[in-house]
Formats: sequence, C-alpha cells, structure tokens
Amino acid sequence: MSDRPSPGPDVVVVGAGAVGATIAYTALVRGSARRVALHDIDAAKLEAEVLDISHGLSFTPRGSIVGSDDVEVCRGARVVVVTAGAKQKPGQTRMDLAGSTVALVRTLMPRLLEVAPDATYVMVTNPVDVVTTAALRLTGLPSRQLFGSGTVLDSSRLRHAISRRVGVAVQNVHAYVVGEHGDTEFPLWSSASLGGVPVRDWSRGHGGRLDEAELAEIADEVVHAAYRIIAGKGATNYAVALACCQIVESVLRDERRVLPVSTLLEGEYGVSGVCLSVPTVVGADGAVERLAVPMSDDEQHRLRLSAASIRATLEAVGD
Repeated sequence: MSDRPSPGPDVVVVGAGAVGATIAYTALVRGSARRVALHDIDAAKLEAEVLDISHGLSFTPRGSIVGSDDVEVCRGARVVVVTAGAKQKPGQTRMDLAGSTVALVRTLMPRLLEVAPDATYVMVTNPVDVVTTAALRLTGLPSRQLFGSGTVLDSSRLRHAISRRVGVAVQNVHAYVVGEHGDTEFPLWSSASLGGVPVRDWSRGHGGRLDEAELAEIADEVVHAAYRIIAGKGATNYAVALACCQIVESVLRDERRVLPVSTLLEGEYGVSGVCLSVPTVVGADGAVERLAVPMSDDEQHRLRLSAASIRATLEAVGD
C-alpha cells in the first residue's frame, strides 16, 4: 500500500437539504467532479442521501461520494459549495432569511477554513449576496477565492423565457441578469442578443418582435420564478444545481467561462463594499475578472439601487 495521503475531494457540498443533495447528485451525473463529499449536521439525513446517490453510481461517469457530519470530510477540498441555511418558505423573500443565515455563516466558515484553507468557496445560501459579503468580511479571503452563485440561475431563466417567446434555441440567447439575486435584480437588455442580433432589433420576420411591454413581462417572470416554484413544491433545486455545477466545472477545468457570479465590487459602476452579480470570468483561480459590460444610465442606476438593498440588509443584521 502507498503511504501517500488520499487526495481531498474535488467538491464538498455543505448542507444536505434539497439544494445541497441535488448539487452533489448533479455533479456526479454530469461528471463535474470525480470525488464528491457531502457535509451536514443531520447525520441520518446525510447517510440516506449519500446511500441513495451511491446506488446510482454504476449509471454515471466514474465517481464517488462520501458524507459525514464531521467537518474533516471537507479537508483538502478543491471547491467548497455552501448551501447550509434556513429554508425559504412560501411568501418569504430571500432577504427575510438574512439574520439566521449570517449567524450560521459566522459559525461555519472558520471551521471550514481550518480544513480547506486553499479551496475556492462558492456561496449558494440565500440571501446569497448578503451571505457572501458577510463571509468575505469574516474570513478576509479575496473575492476571487470566495464568491456567490449570484444570478447564474436567473440568467438561465431569462434565456429560457426569451427562447420560449421567439422560438430560438436557448443556447443562442445571450443575456444576463445582474444585481442582487432577488427582488431588485434586472436584465441587461442593452447588451442582450439572439444569434448576434440585439434583442431590441429582433424583428417579427425572425420569429416575433419583443417590444418593451414584453421585455418587462419577461423581467417580472424571472424575478418571481422562485416564488412560483416554492409555492408549488416547497423548494427550487434542479436548475440551481445545474447552475452551480457549471460554476464548479469552470473552476475545476479552468474553463474561464463568463458567469454572473456575486463578487465584491470595488468601485465598478459606482458600487463598492457589497457583493452583487455582474458578468465575471471564472476559472481555476476563482472569480478572476469582472467585465466592464456596457450599461445604460438606467441600468447603472438600477445596479446602485440593488447594491443599496443589499447594504441595508447587511446593516440590519449587524454586519
């Protein structure tokens, strides 16, 4: 037998709730990572989730999953995905969860850093922008190493809504949602395009014009999508898991994808001191570069309003 220590997990998912367990499952099904670990304080729930996922490993790309209520399972991880936190209930906003979740982060992050100081941390717990800002302030980690899942999912929802209306494959819709992952988020219509054609120039000859009223309807649909899903089944889990795995893959494979993750802005667009989402290059070194995306005056104003909402919640929870 070799005396070499076993490598740490490629990905640790902290929290075995609906979102965390689905991220672990999706990472194995997609082949996002070969070594996946799941950590939660609920040992019985954790054991059941790991066993259930393990029983399907013969149908997936080569991989393994382990789970433990001991934080040691996270030791040496390359990427740590944090989903632990209070569950959003029907009628609650993401910001309603802030107090209890920030308190959990204050307890959790020092323990994780002891066993995985060099990992890239992807915060998924809502309200993700508040949680990410609080975690950065607590740990002192650089924003490239610790960032939030942001509006990656929201941008996918936006592309799906546009695709459905105009009859173009969703893969050919290029559009981003920016700002808070929550009620003040908004699409960047000024840079959105379909196959290279600006959204506002899309004609009926191409399959249906999108006027300003329709764009407003799409934006409202995207903002309220999670509320609709939570009201119907209690949680969102499938699409957020896919969105998170795309972030994980970009880190582990150094894909350098442009993703609207939540990072600490430092003067860009007139915003400083809070985390929110703008298109960002994500690779092996984490969230390495925020892009200077053209924004209209109205979009820049809305981004600053979004930042103000996040800042107000941080002040309310004493962070």
